[in-house]
Amino acid sequence: MGVLPILARPPRPVMAASAIVLVIAAATILTALGFQHLGGYAPCPLCLEERYAYYFAVPVSAVAFFLARRLEIGAARVLLALIALAFLANAAVGVFHAGVEWKWWAGPAACTGGLQWGDGSLGEQIENAPVIRCDEASWRFLWLSFAGWNAVVSAFLAAVAAWGAAHKH
Repeated sequence: MGVLPILARPPRPVMAASAIVLVIAAATILTALGFQHLGGYAPCPLCLEERYAYYFAVPVSAVAFFLARRLEIGAARVLLALIALAFLANAAVGVFHAGVEWKWWAGPAACTGGLQWGDGSLGEQIENAPVIRCDEASWRFLWLSFAGWNAVVSAFLAAVAAWGAAHKH
């Protein structure tokens, strides 16, 4: 029978959720880094903050996957719950950032061009450095910017992680 019975048995929800989060979170952060380093899209300060959940979720979901594989379901569920909370918060930051880009509300002064400095060489150097603005979308696809797509992906990953955390097997 070999491999076929393993493939035929349904995956454990906790293990499946961990694998889905791992693959999609890794693909998303690699795509963001590709747009930055290969495509020349410099991230603004809010964009960089929106990456934290991915940097957290990739290794933690890998640990959750291996814990679930070893049938340590309780520990894996706790990790998935933490991932769900991180992505829920990240989705909120993505919605906030997208709203700043659409001019629905004001963004942080540090990345909307509101920085003021006095005289001095260091201050002048900082003032003359290019500011990557949080209130200007550098790219859109289907009317959503990077921030908007981050909100969508983060909400999806939060739901997947919460689904996995809710299962007891």
